[in-house]
Amino acid sequence: MKSIRIGAGLGFYGDNWEPVAASIERGDVQFIASDHLAELTLAILQKDRQRDPALGYARDVVPMLMKLWPLMRANGVRLVCNAGGLNPLGAAQAVLAAFKARGWPARVAVVTGDDVLPQLQAADAGFDHLFTREALAGVRERLVFANAYVGARPIVQALAAGAEIVITGRVADAALFLGPLVHGLGWTLTGASNETDLDRLAQGLTVGHLLECSGQGSGGNFGSQGAWQAIPDLAHIGYPIAEVYEDGTALITKAPGSGGRINFDTVRQQLLYEVHNPHAYLSPDVVLDMGHITLHDEGFDRVRLTGARGRAPTDTLKVVAGFRDGYKAEVTWGFSWPDAWDKAQAAQATIRTLLNDKRIAHDELYVEYPGLNSAHGALAPLPNADALNQSNEIWTRLVLRTPDKAAADGFGRLFPWIGLSGPAYTCGFTGLHNTSELLGIWPTLIPRARVEAGVTVDILGEAA
Repeated sequence: MKSIRIGAGLGFYGDNWEPVAASIERGDVQFIASDHLAELTLAILQKDRQRDPALGYARDVVPMLMKLWPLMRANGVRLVCNAGGLNPLGAAQAVLAAFKARGWPARVAVVTGDDVLPQLQAADAGFDHLFTREALAGVRERLVFANAYVGARPIVQALAAGAEIVITGRVADAALFLGPLVHGLGWTLTGASNETDLDRLAQGLTVGHLLECSGQGSGGNFGSQGAWQAIPDLAHIGYPIAEVYEDGTALITKAPGSGGRINFDTVRQQLLYEVHNPHAYLSPDVVLDMGHITLHDEGFDRVRLTGARGRAPTDTLKVVAGFRDGYKAEVTWGFSWPDAWDKAQAAQATIRTLLNDKRIAHDELYVEYPGLNSAHGALAPLPNADALNQSNEIWTRLVLRTPDKAAADGFGRLFPWIGLSGPAYTCGFTGLHNTSELLGIWPTLIPRARVEAGVTVDILGEAA
């Protein structure tokens, strides 16, 4: 039975690409799919684009491909990534310019059409917030980007056109993997309606979900208390690889000799990651029901995946939009023993008094204590004050959220005098001048027909 092997690329903007090289060199893969866009990455890229309109893409794609392309070319490996972010064409041009300087030809496909900002800006109604049901009118004038989660179809088209590298914008994470599987195994995607076709797509979607987070699918970030210590050699972790057969059966593994672990526990943890309803995991290409999935641990870093079931996708696509949402400034400072906790509380009260005295406009002053509750928040109850006062040191992080940039710029000036005129034994300050603009996220839905009609695939460059 025909099969192809696809390897995980990056799991977020800034992730490590060295394990990808191992998959190409020793993992016998034909494809790499690389996910550069975590949920908030578009907000980061929008700030880049505000500084320079030529940016707006994940800039790690250029150094990553400068490292990987010689290996890809030598091993016949093709890559799909969403590093285009808000500017897929800009990303492709940057890659091709870097390649040209080395004399490297490559056929690069650019997928565009996920930008739906004009549609949201022009709408008189609709596009309510997906969870709160708030009307878009409250933020419409402050919108700066809006991108729909596109599916695998344009990736399949790009690969069929001979693209060696496919650069997209905001496609659904798992679609990066499903596209090569549909292309390589000849599955039916467009118009899939029978049980066999939908179940194959569901298997492919599951594979993508298991691989989209790079090392998290092979023992990284493994959260089982008392068991994570047994994950070997994280310094040389191997990213997961899937060998997928025509019937959809998949074997999850990793490159020989790499670190990490592929077993029942590491795979099932990733399977349930970011899943709201395991019986209706929505994607642009298929609705996945995980209820019948079987994971069979075959040992030696091999887990067999079967049983995913699929239903026809919905007639809407998810949109992630961003809007200007004020400013923030933050300061961290600490006090040492004795009475460190009481000193921190007194200093915090002083800052609140100054905010009121000076009538500094702000929506919130957020306070947390690194080392005490900044990881788990309300789930980490604090010891009593007497115990805290015996601590060697107490650090406090204050974040001011305000609609007024001048208020954020001035926040740090409230602190330095405390070093000599506040409670004793100040340990120091960090972040006195770090105003940044906040971008709020607006999730919503859009009819898929209004997006897919405008999705295009352009082929740039020359074949290697």
